[in-house]
Amino acid sequence: MAWLSGIIDVALGDTQADRVVPPTGFTATLTWFSSAAMAFLTVFALALSVASGRLADRWGSELALSSTIRISAPTGQMAEQTEAVLNILNTTRGVASARAMTDEEQQALLEPWFGPDLPVDTLPIPRLIDIVETPEGFDAAGLRLRLAAEAPGAVLDDHTRWRQPLVLAADRLRGLGLVSILLIAAATAAMITLAANAALAANAQVISVLRLVGARDDYIAGAFERRFTLRAVLGAALGTTLGMIAVLFLPSAQPSGGFLTGLGFQGWHWVLPVFVPIITGLVAFLATRLAARRTLRDMA
Repeated sequence: MAWLSGIIDVALGDTQADRVVPPTGFTATLTWFSSAAMAFLTVFALALSVASGRLADRWGSELALSSTIRISAPTGQMAEQTEAVLNILNTTRGVASARAMTDEEQQALLEPWFGPDLPVDTLPIPRLIDIVETPEGFDAAGLRLRLAAEAPGAVLDDHTRWRQPLVLAADRLRGLGLVSILLIAAATAAMITLAANAALAANAQVISVLRLVGARDDYIAGAFERRFTLRAVLGAALGTTLGMIAVLFLPSAQPSGGFLTGLGFQGWHWVLPVFVPIITGLVAFLATRLAARRTLRDMA
């Protein structure tokens, strides 16, 4: 393939051909800066996408097999209805385990909203029963019918009502991160194309002289491709390094800290930013190749 051979020429081609391209100036600065800045932003977009995917997977797996029953009954009937609900659950297919939460556990759940001094034992707070399902799950509709008949004060909440919007929101955040990466790649290509066009226009006379002495357009275009690709790779490497250092200092995931404390990479995900300079180089090569071929054709 022509573009593959062009990449090989960039890596192993004639380094003397780079003299055709100015080593400094506006185009060099633009290529360096845009590649570094876009790579820095790409690292954060990757972190957002990976963290959102991790969050969606955790919410989906942890909440999919858990449910809660809320029992609202007069004080004298609370123990009786709780025992009745537990008996129903023990004979319900698809329920792995069920237990009534203690007053201390319920107080811990309410503490973020009402403070640590909430008198749980003196307030008419519903009793919560925590249910862990088997992988096959249970028949929610059938369980609700049994509860209505044998424990009228019990209400089943299988978390579907609020779990699905959370997982959907996390999935959309992951998609937004991926779209951001594509937009960053497009912006990088546009900036490098602009820089390549400016360099070609500024060196129109040099290109004319090279043509007079027998240089072919492939040789001239290859010089621009090599110089701009290497600039983009080096700039992206710098931006990626700075981005990874910044992500490293983000707060680590905390159970009470919510989503914003777990935006960093974890495990093998730290390998992903390594591909940013490589992809940036490929984008720069293709953008420069198209710009150089089109400009040289117009100059003919």
